[in-house]
Amino acid sequence: MPPLIAVDWGTSSLRGARLDDVGRVLEEKSAPLGILNVPNGDFAGVFASLFSEWMKPAGSVCLISGMAGSRQGWVEAPYVACPAGPDELRQGLHWIEPGRIALVPGLSDEQRDVPDVMRGEEVQIFGAMRLAGLVDGLFVLPGTHSKWASVEGGRITGFRTFMTGEFYGLLSQHSILARTLEAEAPLDEAVFLRGVARAGNGEGLLHNAFGVRALALFGRLSPAESASYLSGLLIGEELHRQKLPAGREVIAIGAAALTARYALALGQRGLSVRTFGAEATWAGLRTLQA
Repeated sequence: MPPLIAVDWGTSSLRGARLDDVGRVLEEKSAPLGILNVPNGDFAGVFASLFSEWMKPAGSVCLISGMAGSRQGWVEAPYVACPAGPDELRQGLHWIEPGRIALVPGLSDEQRDVPDVMRGEEVQIFGAMRLAGLVDGLFVLPGTHSKWASVEGGRITGFRTFMTGEFYGLLSQHSILARTLEAEAPLDEAVFLRGVARAGNGEGLLHNAFGVRALALFGRLSPAESASYLSGLLIGEELHRQKLPAGREVIAIGAAALTARYALALGQRGLSVRTFGAEATWAGLRTLQA
């Protein structure tokens, strides 16, 4: 198989890997040049500055996933509708340079009254499936906008997005809670799980979130503990909206610090968790080349 340059081009950052003919990572690069930080919108120039040397060998192919294919990115690559698998994504590749550089299209889920979209996470899901040897499963991709996706027969059948990470940033830095909370404090697992459990009380996030302030006022949460408790409330609220029968395995994909929190919360609900990181992206892009 030809050499693959695998690129994940997101909103705030850009990273890439050079893979050999069997998919092993030979070299990696990253830069704070997400689509919102590309000087003068010169995507081609940024790409060349980072990856032109990697593209020199004859037959080299580059696949780019993430927000580079969005309306605000290099070129808009239209979404592929669910249910979809690698074959559908392959057919939807948008070629910047035919046969050499392509944008992965992303997925849409229009099976509900309000549509949902993802760009980049679909590649991670297919990569995790390849690494884990799965054709069915339930996947969570924690982050600013967390995704929950169901896979059947090797195809993503549907997904839902939750603004969990963004809400944590808003509440911890720009609300009244910011006055008694250390947003960057290390995780306190016990306090975090208290928040997860509290989210299931049926009283709703709007009420439970104010409880972070009240507990702090009465000296029952320190500023550091308040951060873990709020994180638990938000992640617990997210989990409360999922159908999670005890004993089911969930595949979590993302940064280790985040997937660890979800593993704790899901473990409290009696579920097992397998986690994957950046390797899922590279494996997923390799799957699309195959």
